Amino acid sequence: MDKLRGTGVALITPFTPAPDHAVDYPALRRLLDFNIEGGVEYLVINGTTAESPTTTAEEKAEILRVVKEHVAGRVPLVYGIGGNDTAGLETLLRTTDLTGITAILSASPAYNKPSQQGIIQHYLRLADLSPLPILLYNVPGRTSSNLTAETTLRLAQHPNIIGIKEASGNLEQCMMIAARRPEGFLLISGDDMLTTPMISFGAEGVISVLGNAYPKRMSDMTRLALAGNYQEATKLLFEFLPLNPLMYEEANPVGIKAVLEALGICSPAARLPLLEATEGLKQRIQKLL
Repeated sequence: MDKLRGTGVALITPFTPAPDHAVDYPALRRLLDFNIEGGVEYLVINGTTAESPTTTAEEKAEILRVVKEHVAGRVPLVYGIGGNDTAGLETLLRTTDLTGITAILSASPAYNKPSQQGIIQHYLRLADLSPLPILLYNVPGRTSSNLTAETTLRLAQHPNIIGIKEASGNLEQCMMIAARRPEGFLLISGDDMLTTPMISFGAEGVISVLGNAYPKRMSDMTRLALAGNYQEATKLLFEFLPLNPLMYEEANPVGIKAVLEALGICSPAARLPLLEATEGLKQRIQKLL
């Protein structure tokens, strides 16, 4: 699916400062415009970077409505529907207003630690029901289970499963997917710093955290890599090396929200159990900026 080739951004959810921590819709609109004007190919709404575990069903519906209304078709939208209750996700797929959405991003079940066969059956159930194509999301650091290359390739045979956001950090596993996937199955980097190397062996782009604050630089880097100009793409990638570890030092999206505060886009507020960045982390980020 060419619409999802290039740079997607896993959008944060801006919140107002304490004590309210309400969804900050004016800041959300600023962030949408900032990313679209920065040249990203698509946006991902309600992913884990959006702190989706702590937004209510009513907030999710309103965020989705506001995003669709404000984006107004300027870029494709991917919506996150993932979790560890298969039946509950089936209900969400039936009841969520998915008009105007291009695809569903669904993270592998966390905490339950299902077997590979359990993961396969989970995704097959969702893919059979979903009115939209599904992107798998493998992020063992959050889920405590890995989609093996064999599992991904088995799921890739389903006509409604169109690709995977791969954030295992295991390049050999990613290469196995790239080498054996069916034609048209998307391999997307889920790790900003592995984008260029993954594109070099067949990935179609990235779903980025850093792109929230650096949409143009991330898009430029990805396009250079997709065009085969790995030398220039790697130069841009190396510019992120000092900053990227700070994005995760106090958990995602704490770091990127501190960067967005420094850029004047939104507050650094996060919802419990996450806290906004400590002053020490903010100072180190500010020094790099």
